[in-house]
Amino acid sequence: MDSSLPAHVAEVVVDLPESRSQSVDGVITWSRAGTEFAALGPSGIEIRLDRPIAAAAIRTPDTAPSQRGQDWVRFNPSDLDGHALDRLRAWLELGYRRAGESAGERARE
Repeated sequence: MDSSLPAHVAEVVVDLPESRSQSVDGVITWSRAGTEFAALGPSGIEIRLDRPIAAAAIRTPDTAPSQRGQDWVRFNPSDLDGHALDRLRAWLELGYRRAGESAGERARE
């Protein structure tokens, strides 16, 4: 894992006003309205996406399926170049938006 990954994650998450973080056993998770959308641990960051996007994302460099489910991807870059940073930001922002939508859908049920 690129040692600057946690700092880059923090740069994105600080702009997501309704996100909440929790650290347990060396893993930091972020949620919105009670729905987790990202988890940072020793094996990289796992991000919750839409299932079709996650399926496409695992075909990109430094990305693999996550044990958290089919709508999660694990991103573990050895080098955070411009393309990797773009993916990190886009995926975190999408995960955050989807977590908010999930909360709204739960409230309507």
